Amino acid sequence: MSPQAKRSAAGVAFAAGLSLVGFQGALAQSEPPSPEHVREEYFDAARAGRVDLLDGLIKAGMNPNEHDPRGFTPLILAAYNGQVQAVDFLIAKGADPCATDPKGNNALMGVAFKGDSKVADRLLTEHCDVNAVNNVGQTALMMAAMFGRTDVVKLLIARGANAALKDTGGNTAAALAQQQGNPEMAALVGGG
Repeated sequence: MSPQAKRSAAGVAFAAGLSLVGFQGALAQSEPPSPEHVREEYFDAARAGRVDLLDGLIKAGMNPNEHDPRGFTPLILAAYNGQVQAVDFLIAKGADPCATDPKGNNALMGVAFKGDSKVADRLLTEHCDVNAVNNVGQTALMMAAMFGRTDVVKLLIARGANAALKDTGGNTAAALAQQQGNPEMAALVGGG
């Protein structure tokens, strides 16, 4: 290697060393994350099903029934995003599977809307009211019927969902399915 190449290599190594020392120094001087940032990470971990992060954050003092700025609990977010392992974990840590958001929707209603029968089945083992209603009188069955979620509709009916209930607009699950142009779903829930 020529003397000039040796000097260039030494210069690059020296600069890289300084960069690393500067980076480590910056890490050592950084402030801990704000409580708002920790809360944001907590809810992001629930959405992503990051049980490892949820575990650490709960051990550090986060409440399994905490509400994010929109009123969702970690369990509602995990369920809505199909994170069944996170749902199991949060329930084991004391999360209320029947908790609602400000509009009265619970985790089961969210998964009925999304059509996730695996998470719906898991939530139904928690003995929440299968006929619980949100602020406009809609049930999980109504949401599943309205969005054509056949597997969830069958599961809810098998677990005792009442297809005759009406929302505040006077609609049954069958009427909502019919309004969506889904006569097969309307028939499945007993309306045709």
